[in-house]
Amino acid sequence: MLVRDYMTRHPVMVDPQMSIVEAQGIMAEAKVRHLPVVGEGKRLVGLVTRERMRIPPTELASLNVWEITRFLSNMTIADVMMKRNEVITIDPDIPLEKAAQIMVENKVGSLPVLEEGVVAGIITETDLMAHLMEMLATRLPGVRVTIRMPNVKGELAKLIGAIGAQGWPIMACGGVRAPKEPDKWEAVVKIRGVPKDQVVAVLGRVEGQEIVDVREV
Repeated sequence: MLVRDYMTRHPVMVDPQMSIVEAQGIMAEAKVRHLPVVGEGKRLVGLVTRERMRIPPTELASLNVWEITRFLSNMTIADVMMKRNEVITIDPDIPLEKAAQIMVENKVGSLPVLEEGVVAGIITETDLMAHLMEMLATRLPGVRVTIRMPNVKGELAKLIGAIGAQGWPIMACGGVRAPKEPDKWEAVVKIRGVPKDQVVAVLGRVEGQEIVDVREV
């Protein structure tokens, strides 16, 4: 799972001399919140976000409606964008989870994806959430069960073995440290075509493990 497989290819891009009014219209029409700003050859020169185009009310307080209109129409992307040296970018062959880590640690909602300085795509929070949905087979019906287990070698194999012994198809499987219990691990498994009570009956017998949530979704 690499960035190139989940990024938005050929994103909407803008010129630094475009007015912010026009850029706001493009954002609204394309339903995006981040626009890479490019120069010749689609080389990145900056990034503009919806937040960057919000003008502080204090700058407009003394203006009448006509002056506000003129003020906004004279502003360009270059006036509000993050400059190239401020923009965090990423390579398309970076693992997807690394992109998520970079976004979280830097509190940013998108990362332009560059190949030799040229914008090849952009990966956003929305792209990552869409990937999470796919990992957990959100759109497919089944039984979703969360199992808490000791964080020791072989526990996940016990769980998968119990499911495999029944011949049940696994649509999705993931895991994370249990909240507030660093010595425990929680595995989320989605199983297709099996009644919930049957899942509970079988997985509830796995030694040393506990069902903490089960639901038909």
